[in-house]
Amino acid sequence: MNLLGLSITRTKSLLPALSSVSGGWMSVIRESFAGAWQRNVEVRATQNLLAFSAVYACVSLIADDISKLRIKLLRYKDDIWTEVVGSSPFQRVLRKPNRFQTRLQFISLWVVSKLLYGNTYVIKQRDARGVVTAMFVLDPRRVVPLVSGDGGVYYQIQTDYLSEISQSVTVPASEIIHDRMLCFWHPLIGVSPIYACGMSATQGLVIQENSAKFFENMSRPSGQLTAPGAISDDNADRLKEYFEKNFSGGNIGRLLVTGDGLKYESMSMPANDAQLIEQLKWTVEDVARCFKVPLYKLGVGQPTVGNIAQMNQDYYSQTLQNMIESIEALLDDGLGLPTTLGTELDLEGLLRMDPTSRADRYAKMVGAGVMAPNEARESENLEPAEGGETPYLQQQNYSLQALARRDAQPAPSATPSVPAATPTPMPVDDTPNPADVATEDPAAMALTLALIAKVQEAAHVDF
Repeated sequence: MNLLGLSITRTKSLLPALSSVSGGWMSVIRESFAGAWQRNVEVRATQNLLAFSAVYACVSLIADDISKLRIKLLRYKDDIWTEVVGSSPFQRVLRKPNRFQTRLQFISLWVVSKLLYGNTYVIKQRDARGVVTAMFVLDPRRVVPLVSGDGGVYYQIQTDYLSEISQSVTVPASEIIHDRMLCFWHPLIGVSPIYACGMSATQGLVIQENSAKFFENMSRPSGQLTAPGAISDDNADRLKEYFEKNFSGGNIGRLLVTGDGLKYESMSMPANDAQLIEQLKWTVEDVARCFKVPLYKLGVGQPTVGNIAQMNQDYYSQTLQNMIESIEALLDDGLGLPTTLGTELDLEGLLRMDPTSRADRYAKMVGAGVMAPNEARESENLEPAEGGETPYLQQQNYSLQALARRDAQPAPSATPSVPAATPTPMPVDDTPNPADVATEDPAAMALTLALIAKVQEAAHVDF
């Protein structure tokens, strides 16, 4: 078996020795720099670094913001993606991933594992049809990626009763959803931001611990006992032990009586060494930089944009977008969705604007014919209105095709040659004139006048 490209041989008796009680590789010595272990300088364990407020704030902020986004199941039809409404085996597992977690808890644990350890391992549970019916986020310290000689990827999982794994097993990559941070050294091993900001977080914890001890000492630095003459080492040690025992810690403020010319002098602290707040602020900024969280989200600094919508858009693009896109792609692949189905996290819960900005957006989109009025009403959870299913545009607007045809015509300022006009002949009236008829045939004239008289009498019209 090859482990990360290295050929190794294991026996069952060695497995317990390679793991700590918690199941992770916590017994391995990790140095923050060469020689740090000999000098007793080390980065705190990941669990302890959560005690630093900046690390906890960054992890919890990202996890909470992503977990609150609803997972939508979409279907591709007629060149658009529409949400699937109704019962679906894929939809059920997205709403309730497993028996003990809601969707929010599942996604939150997914993101926390990725941020703290650089890797998230999700094991899938299938039914008889092979459809995924449950998903469990595994403890990353209990999972080891393996590579076989032919390049196949497997995962060795230690016992995890909560995830219904009663014994150590090795499963193929098809049964694991593996989400990972940037892989600097191996494509199967993600590197957590803790690797970059662990020293800063440790420094922040040390500053806080030293500050706590300082304020426990009545916010006063230590001092020294001086004598006018030389004293033996035994007397010095005895006096030091006596002073620390009776006048330090909770005994500060008690009355000290010295003899033999002894004098207590408090030791002052240089101003540069006392600037702990500035140093602590720098550690917070360094942690936020590694997690790509804007400082204003942690209550430090001022935003560089004008309104809440722009702030959320900046936060989404800088911090959340990559993790959200990764979750969507892995769910599509892990659930085995066909090409016509896909998952999408609803960003409306994150990028929702203030009422005035939303109203202005809808007015512009409806006025431009991009959105129908009922679509805008649906976004505000309002019932559709009669006649609002169709986008509208004003009458004076013309299509690009019509404008192109108009532009193809000669310009109005042009003076094209006009051919000479041909005279139109006057129409010939073949109706006989009564005067002409009278001059030609008096009998015909009499008959015509008689007919005219009868017509006038029938119509009651005077001629």
